[in-house]
Amino acid sequence: MPLRVVISGASSGLGLALATHYLQQGAHVAACARRADLLQTLAEQFPGQVSCYALDVRDAPALQSAAQDFITRVGLPDIVIANAGVSSGTLTEYAEDLHAFQQVMDINVMGVVKTFQPFISAMRKSGCGTLVGVASVAGFRGLPGAGAYSASKAALISYLESLRVELHGSGISVVTLCPGYIETPMTAINPYTMPFILPADEAALRIARVIKARKVFAVVPWQMGLVGHVLKRLPHWLYRRILSKAKHKPRGLI
Repeated sequence: MPLRVVISGASSGLGLALATHYLQQGAHVAACARRADLLQTLAEQFPGQVSCYALDVRDAPALQSAAQDFITRVGLPDIVIANAGVSSGTLTEYAEDLHAFQQVMDINVMGVVKTFQPFISAMRKSGCGTLVGVASVAGFRGLPGAGAYSASKAALISYLESLRVELHGSGISVVTLCPGYIETPMTAINPYTMPFILPADEAALRIARVIKARKVFAVVPWQMGLVGHVLKRLPHWLYRRILSKAKHKPRGLI
């Protein structure tokens, strides 16, 4: 039986690359994103394999409705990938950035919770399923000019760990993915060097391998895992001295 995969943020970037990867393997994909036109383009490329759900991951009722529709028509998903996310350069001193902080936290953290919630009860009853949360190496330590993004990804890493403990023994796997830099519209405007950056299709291939292996925690590419390991262990005074001079992502929601 073909895999059944739910992917949020499936209209562009990593989400689109993941959707395309699974579709090429013959999977049936529930593609969720705000841009209905882009979802339709994907569906036209893979006739009969794509269920399109134009929605915002902040909208819990819309996600619940989409989940019920997919389960009824296609079946319980084998994999749910909560990929939708936004990045924004933010500075706390500016009152106008408060909205960006709220948006980033609502989408990157609560959007994951709302994406998973409609599937967990049915997965628990079936004793199987994989929930995948796309966090980031940026969640390992606070990055200057990216307080909202770093905080959201750090919160997501902790949330996924909590969920993994809650679901222990249920047969449901919880995978924490921490990508490094990937060639997407989100990274295209970064005004700094991005080490070990991967094309989106290559990142999707590597991530799919991680998901298939049901790894608890993975950094893609692995080299960024070493970078993150070093950063986490730098003493506070040295981290401040080094990162205080780093270039910032431009302010404004992406």
